Amino acid sequence: MKFNSKKFILIAIVLLFSNSYLFSQNKHTFTIVLDAGHGGKDPGNSYHGFVEKEIALKTTLKVGQLLEKDKDVKIIYTRTSDVFIELANRPKVANKENANLFVSIHCNSVKNLAPFGTETFVMGLSRHDMNLEVAKSENSVILLEDNYKQKYQGFDPNKPESLIGLTMMQEENLNSSINLATNIQDNFTNNLKRNSRGVKQQPLWVLDAAYMPSVLIELGFLSNKEEGKFLNSDDGQNKMAKQIADAILNYKSKYYGEKFIAALEPSSREEVTKSKKVDEYSTVKQVSSPGGVIYKVQLAASSQKLALKPENFKGLKNISCLVSNKLYKYMYGETSNIDEARKMQQEARKAGFAQAYVVEFN
Repeated sequence: MKFNSKKFILIAIVLLFSNSYLFSQNKHTFTIVLDAGHGGKDPGNSYHGFVEKEIALKTTLKVGQLLEKDKDVKIIYTRTSDVFIELANRPKVANKENANLFVSIHCNSVKNLAPFGTETFVMGLSRHDMNLEVAKSENSVILLEDNYKQKYQGFDPNKPESLIGLTMMQEENLNSSINLATNIQDNFTNNLKRNSRGVKQQPLWVLDAAYMPSVLIELGFLSNKEEGKFLNSDDGQNKMAKQIADAILNYKSKYYGEKFIAALEPSSREEVTKSKKVDEYSTVKQVSSPGGVIYKVQLAASSQKLALKPENFKGLKNISCLVSNKLYKYMYGETSNIDEARKMQQEARKAGFAQAYVVEFN
């Protein structure tokens, strides 16, 4: 690959600040999408008279009310009433609004009535110690949707092997998601003395499709009668909501504070914005270089090494891999024609790699 220092610097800026370019342009807009899990015909977990969709909605609205006190924050809800929202449409709300954060709120349950405690999930690539029951439970809403087989490309939440298809994603936002999740869990434990089951990585569809840092919070176990009673109470919801809101505001202050914005030179902010628009609206990163150029479509960058076979890449064939700084960059196709490269990019995005983009090789 030919090294271009200017292009390298520009790409580095995009990777570092792609999640915050909108906020850097408007200091008064930090957009958070709050997603109350389940709803309508999908009640979620139900134990001892406690219903997940009701507790999730009430708690989510309380989180939003607290966050709205910050004049720099804009709150968008995926639902504000007892309605059914298809799983695929929840992260789409955040992507459409170019949100800075996506936060989904749920309640846990198991057949054993003893377990209790909070846990917060981020999108995960690892197969080690994966809690298949959680992944199956949160993904199972897919089965309630019309034409789910076509919409989710044959994904079946009841089959563990189907979860492999969720593991291919861009990792730029993973560290940010883990930081937010850690803040939330620490608040639950340190301020409310709730039992922490930790921050975990799981292949959850609702997180996989979000373009920004995102977390899924399990407030506790409704199957545990004592914890369910707490979460079902107005007092319990207020307390949990405050810890979530405080963690989000702490995250905002740390990563999007005035010092961060001031550190960006005006020219850098313009470059970040311009580069982001090229990526999102022209559907291809424009390139220009002398002859001998080969174009490929980058699907994802991952710390996990995967076999280059179609089932690991949502059915796409002709996959290649470039290893750089212990990161595996997976590419689709190969052509010397930029128009053909654009077509391959659309094929990749249609297959489910929404952030796929064209790269050039000499």
